[in-house]
Amino acid sequence: MIGLISATAAGAAARDRLAAAWPDRTRVYGGPVADAVRTAFGECERLVCFLATGAVVRLVAPLLDDKRTDPGVVCVDEGGRFAVSLVGGHGGGANELARAVGEVLGAEPVVTTATDAVGLAGLDTLGLPVEGDVAGVSRALLDGLPVALRAEVPWPLPPLPVAAAEGSDGFHRSDGAAAGGAYTIRVTDRAVEPAGREVVLRPPSLVVGVGASRGAPVDEVLGLVEEALREAGLSAASVAELATVDAKAGEPGIVGAAERLGVPLVTYPAGELADVEVPNPSDAPLAAVGTASVAEAAALVGSGELLVPKRKSAATPAMATCAVVRRPGRGRLAVVGLGPGARDLVTPRARAELRRASVLVGLDQYVDQVRDLLRPGTRVLESGLGAEEERARTAVEQARLGHAVALIGSGDAGVYAMASPALAEASDDIDVVGVPGVTAALAAGAVLGAPLGHDHVSISLSDLHTPWEVIERRVRAAAEADLVVTFYNPRSRGRHWQLPKALAILAEHREPGTPVGVVRNASRADESSRLSTLAALDPATVDMMTVVTVGNTATREIAGRMVTPRGYRWQGVPAARPSPTPTLAPASAPASASASASASASAFRTSVSGTSESEKPEETL
Repeated sequence: MIGLISATAAGAAARDRLAAAWPDRTRVYGGPVADAVRTAFGECERLVCFLATGAVVRLVAPLLDDKRTDPGVVCVDEGGRFAVSLVGGHGGGANELARAVGEVLGAEPVVTTATDAVGLAGLDTLGLPVEGDVAGVSRALLDGLPVALRAEVPWPLPPLPVAAAEGSDGFHRSDGAAAGGAYTIRVTDRAVEPAGREVVLRPPSLVVGVGASRGAPVDEVLGLVEEALREAGLSAASVAELATVDAKAGEPGIVGAAERLGVPLVTYPAGELADVEVPNPSDAPLAAVGTASVAEAAALVGSGELLVPKRKSAATPAMATCAVVRRPGRGRLAVVGLGPGARDLVTPRARAELRRASVLVGLDQYVDQVRDLLRPGTRVLESGLGAEEERARTAVEQARLGHAVALIGSGDAGVYAMASPALAEASDDIDVVGVPGVTAALAAGAVLGAPLGHDHVSISLSDLHTPWEVIERRVRAAAEADLVVTFYNPRSRGRHWQLPKALAILAEHREPGTPVGVVRNASRADESSRLSTLAALDPATVDMMTVVTVGNTATREIAGRMVTPRGYRWQGVPAARPSPTPTLAPASAPASASASASASASAFRTSVSGTSESEKPEETL
């Protein structure tokens, strides 16, 4: 829960906006400010104080205890200009909260923790249990001192500017630095104590399968699990889940053990467990729940390395069994669309994925566009034009090695870009995330006006990968269906006849005066655009950096803009040159006209920014 505290009317207004935006996450604290801060500090995970930073410092100073457990505190000034991460930037989540508050209120987040200031991922913000000399190793990363990464368990970490890496081959850096730096980041699920100048990260790589007789005590189940981990030299901090058969989903001893370990309990149908090959099957669980193995089979679902075979608790009679499996870290592949080229059209989600990825794969010219958005330590694998399949394979291979990978492309990654070849290579052994982007067709449409206001289709005229016969058949289908057509890859030095041919096909079904929009380098600094017609367009003025949009039979040029009506019955087809100003109906207008105007007006509700009312969505008009 996020506590909200204010002292003035201006602060209360901003407070209420935040409360309205996050109704399930916030609680407003009233009364005397000092009492409100004290109460919220004890009850909430984070606080947002609409007060001066000096006042908040004095109020929270006596309450501070441990940065690992204190709530994060964010201050917002009276003018709503800044959201300052004051206390608990990493451990308390104040840095993240400041950014989120800034998005809601339009305030500038102010984050001063050293790693965030230079774009480094904080070692205590990776979502993994962390032990050891966090401050010392973080300072070494900031100072550029040699830090070695020992990845005993491959795991998809964000980029870290380490001097060398040891472990899986996929974790070696290409900077040629020698291993064995004075500082170390160790990724392991082993029960080891951090050495001096070392940070130990605990990945959630262990799955504990458990079985239990009815009424098995929670202490017996928990004691068996802890003993099995201890004797195998494994850390309980790396246990991701307890797993068992569906029939034991409500067994108090198993449920209680999961709760005390602080991990979820995952259950599987007996039939699914029966299909898992295990080294130690037994007739007893087969007769009881329908599978020859519970503990081993539940741990091995999804594959993995069996570290601790089935073992029984020491009680007489034994009422619990367990087994421990190490599941490999699943690599992560984010296929990211960067938009048409303008920096402000790179989405926040795309930016977040670029900062999360430890490996970036992309066309060299696209890499250059976003290199400044990458965190220090990001490994970049770039190549030139014509190597799409190679880039896709490389990205998938890096993800299979356990990395967090971003594969970038222009526009939307799923539209004539890298998602298709990448997903053709990827299997279900990695996680794949698609990040949408603004397409060239959408960017060009915004420049032209509203040419895509009704049904439309995009067609690439490049026959490098698609036979021309197929392309021509699609153009004819679009022409006959009266669809607005956006042509990608319309013309190059080696492909000069395809665009004239496609336009000729469209001309068989559309008037010579049909509007055609031509946009080159949409959204970029050297953007240019013009309107022409189907008869007048000169294909020689078009190149590979151009998007050509051909209207349908309803598309019109209105006030120098290309517009395709949405097809409302009451709208009709707009005139080519409408009146520049609306005309009010006279008092003697027919009742039907007045009723129509009244109905139109009633479709809207007035709203003011920050209130709960909103305009009725267009789709319902």
